[in-house]
Amino acid sequence: MSAATLSRHQKEIDDAESLLFTGRQQLGLAKGLFFGRFIADWVMPYPTLSAEQRSELDAVLPGLREFLDETLDPVAVDRHADIPPEVIEGLARHGVLGMTAPAEFGGRGFSQMAYGRILEEIGSRCASTSVFVNAHHSIGIRALLLFGTEEQKHRWLPPLVSGKQLAAFALTEPEAGSDAANVQTRAEPSADGTHYVLNGEKRYITNAAIAQVLTVMARTPIPGGNETAVTAFLVTPDMPGFALIEPRMEKLGIRGTATGRLAFRNMRVPRENILGPLGKGLKVALSVLDFGRTTFGACSTGAAKTCLRLATHHANRRRQFGRTLGAFELVRGKIARMAANAYAMEAMTTVTASLIDRGLEDYMLETAMLKVFTTEALWQIVNDTFQIYGGSAYFTDLPLERMLRDARINQIGEGANEVLTSFIALVGMRGPGMQFKEIWDALHHPAGHLRKAWNAGMERAGAALHAPEVPFRSESLHSPAHRLGKLVWYFNIAVDRTLIQHREEILDRQFLQERIAKAAMELFASACVLSRWDSDLQAGVMQHDAAAALFLHESARRVGRALAELRENDDDFVVAAAEAALRHKDEP
Repeated sequence: MSAATLSRHQKEIDDAESLLFTGRQQLGLAKGLFFGRFIADWVMPYPTLSAEQRSELDAVLPGLREFLDETLDPVAVDRHADIPPEVIEGLARHGVLGMTAPAEFGGRGFSQMAYGRILEEIGSRCASTSVFVNAHHSIGIRALLLFGTEEQKHRWLPPLVSGKQLAAFALTEPEAGSDAANVQTRAEPSADGTHYVLNGEKRYITNAAIAQVLTVMARTPIPGGNETAVTAFLVTPDMPGFALIEPRMEKLGIRGTATGRLAFRNMRVPRENILGPLGKGLKVALSVLDFGRTTFGACSTGAAKTCLRLATHHANRRRQFGRTLGAFELVRGKIARMAANAYAMEAMTTVTASLIDRGLEDYMLETAMLKVFTTEALWQIVNDTFQIYGGSAYFTDLPLERMLRDARINQIGEGANEVLTSFIALVGMRGPGMQFKEIWDALHHPAGHLRKAWNAGMERAGAALHAPEVPFRSESLHSPAHRLGKLVWYFNIAVDRTLIQHREEILDRQFLQERIAKAAMELFASACVLSRWDSDLQAGVMQHDAAAALFLHESARRVGRALAELRENDDDFVVAAAEAALRHKDEP
């Protein structure tokens, strides 16, 4: 690796560490996997709502379901590319638009787990509406709840929580999508320091045309230097210089959402509208996206359950060659995997939401894993349901063509899955990598490093010698729990081997990153499924036994395949074929 490349990587590492690792670090479930440890108390016992939360949710759900059944028409929303005002007003009336906000601001104070059930209900019916709610509440209002001053909260939150005003989150630009740090919108301070002048453009902003309050990311000068950093601002459309270039961009799916393009032309924003610390806008964005990714999981789970219901109904009713479709093994295989993945998606969403509710701080890997796993699983589930219905699914009298179009954005929005996959691998491997660095430094510079190196070496050796114990209460789960512990052990050995073999080059080896991340996501999913299954068995609930067992068996095979491909793969052939195609890009 060249010196220039090493220098570039070191700057990327320094920037990432200042953004991701300056707060409190915890060895949770996901990070623990990379150390060969199973942090059981992050996932077991399976989280449940308190009696009070359950009572509050039970009081809200029946009325919300009735309202959605009577008022929300997803076909009309898609056809007219608009969510009607009466739907938005009804959601506000039922408290959906400010459900997790504290009562002092007009909210219901719902936990993230309880709110996930609300989003699952909406997501099971209409993706456009669930995305609208997610943009308003999970990333729009959430930024104020997490980073607003008391004055800002009391000023801005009440109308947003009540639904009298709507929120948007404006990060994406022509040069800043998944590369959030590449924001080009500028915010220059005025000479007297009373305001900032914003210039730039934003695109693909959900709720852009209907929001009265927007959280806008812009690049500000760092005092005392020549560098800049991203800062979050609270912006309103009535500010002179605010321009709505394209109110509703035509798109493939989630057509009901008002996705727009904005411009700021010498727009003056008061200094008191800075949200969070100056220059820490990316921290605001990443923190908020953790919540958005959790509700992404809930919405995807709701849509997956709808697909499973449609698929089983059709497979039991439709007859071909003298038998129902459900009698054919290839159809049965699709339905079985739908049931298994839907069970896992719900378990992962519940566990991840509980981490937020418990006040834990370092759950960014779990939310990234949840987002990637559930959106990929939903895409497969929608596709399989489509296939079971055959040609009839292609026509607009069934919801499947709409669901197929709607589901595609999930793998792109709030962090493209490829970017998050690399993020999972690299952030996960950072801890073991730092330990290996301590050992390396001690071997080459013994003075002052021996104690650290000894501790790091003992931890790495201990993890390599023993599989972690995975606890369980139901005796019938002894085998899957033991198998999961062994898989965590194998995964740890594979991570160590990969770090030792590739060292700094791992930063560019995305094929390897993908395999590491896929194995880690499967282990996280399996831990959630095992915890949920154990809870079900303890409660005497056995209707999901087959789905849980299937998921754990197939997930174990996927982990083994991913780890095996770290050593035996076709990467050289893939790279050669890609390079050949890229050299001749203009040829048919």
